[in-house]
Amino acid sequence: MKRMESDISRRQLLGGTAAVVGMFAGFGLAPLELRAQTPGRPTVLTNLRFFDGTTLEMQTGRDIVVGGGRITGLPATGTGPTDADVIDCGGQSVTPGLIDCHWHATLVGVRQIAALTQDMGWVHLMAGREAGATLMSGFTTVRDTGGPVFGLKQAIDQGAVTGPRIFPSGAMLSQTSGHGDFRLLNSLPRMANDADYTERTGVAAIADGRNEVLLRTREQLMKGASQIKIMAGGGVASPYDPLETAQYTLDEMRAAVEAAADYGTYVCAHVYTPTGSMRCIEAGVMSIEHGQLADEATIRAMADAGVWWSIQPFLADEDANQYADPRSQAKQQQVAQGTVRAFELGRAEGVKMAFGTDVLFNPTGAATQGRQLAKLSRFMSPLEALRMATGAAGELLAMSGDRAPYPGTLGVISEGALADILVWDGDPETNLDFLSDPESNLRLVMKGGRIFKEELA
Repeated sequence: MKRMESDISRRQLLGGTAAVVGMFAGFGLAPLELRAQTPGRPTVLTNLRFFDGTTLEMQTGRDIVVGGGRITGLPATGTGPTDADVIDCGGQSVTPGLIDCHWHATLVGVRQIAALTQDMGWVHLMAGREAGATLMSGFTTVRDTGGPVFGLKQAIDQGAVTGPRIFPSGAMLSQTSGHGDFRLLNSLPRMANDADYTERTGVAAIADGRNEVLLRTREQLMKGASQIKIMAGGGVASPYDPLETAQYTLDEMRAAVEAAADYGTYVCAHVYTPTGSMRCIEAGVMSIEHGQLADEATIRAMADAGVWWSIQPFLADEDANQYADPRSQAKQQQVAQGTVRAFELGRAEGVKMAFGTDVLFNPTGAATQGRQLAKLSRFMSPLEALRMATGAAGELLAMSGDRAPYPGTLGVISEGALADILVWDGDPETNLDFLSDPESNLRLVMKGGRIFKEELA
């Protein structure tokens, strides 16, 4: 009888476990089935053409050897280790894993009203589902520029959820009435210890004055932020602030910069206009997010100061974030008009530029990530565009110094780099159109030496 009860309990336990796994698989959270790899043996990718993330040409005549999560060598074809798992890439194109330098992992897959009102557990489940889709699109790393993403990052790093590497900023720092202030007007005036829902959940942190900016910056660093995000000007999605508004005083900005520097990292800033951008540069901000309305003098100042430009192809086209508010629609058109000129001037002045998308509150827009990168070919050669999302983006991520959560080089195929590698059916020297359909054209996804997708013949 006891044995029968034990068997029944065991079956119930196994059934319950299967149900839980099935539930998470339904959300796209369960770890994906991986290609079998022999523990302790290197993996050799052969019969390929590769872009190393830096050199503007496709290279041939070499294999890529992976071991211990890193690229251990690039020997001449056929001269690598013989005791290895060999992957024949069929002559197809190999690139480093793609990097999106302006992503909101928790906020991309839900509508704005849902993010501001729904149960946060549901929001996080949606984020987990989106994380798996992000990796399967070829984006093995994202720099998260605002939102409650620390838990998702931890789950991915522990292997409980499939997704990209995440460089988290934590809550976006905003002044009252700034781009990160989404309170309703009937919640004003703000009383002591009266935190808004977005503040309680870690979406944003409203901070006014040097002392409060120091406090909120240090809180994000304590949580594990790899860089700090501040709002330095008006935005498209926010309801109250016109684009031309300057946000945060120089002293407030410097407070965030100083606190971040004490932790060995930097501040990135949402801003569009010359006034806000120049104030950021003076304060020591090291990455301008967006900046499509910057003038020539501002762009030259960015180049002289070595400030990065994390820029997006905001073109108000079919892939743009959707806004019902006419005020947001008007601001979106204004930004789109400056986008082409921004790319042209940025390249002419030699500003260090990295690719981002900033898909936000847009469940259908997340799938356009690769297509948005392909659009950069309008402004530069395909390999230059690809470099913005690989080698150049990896340099920007390295600005986090010791706060970088993944020790090692990202965005390149070189000896010692982290083994984030993609195999594509497409030719990056000709065009990047193949990025638009990763389901059909992405043949292999490797992150940290582990294979998450393999569809090679």
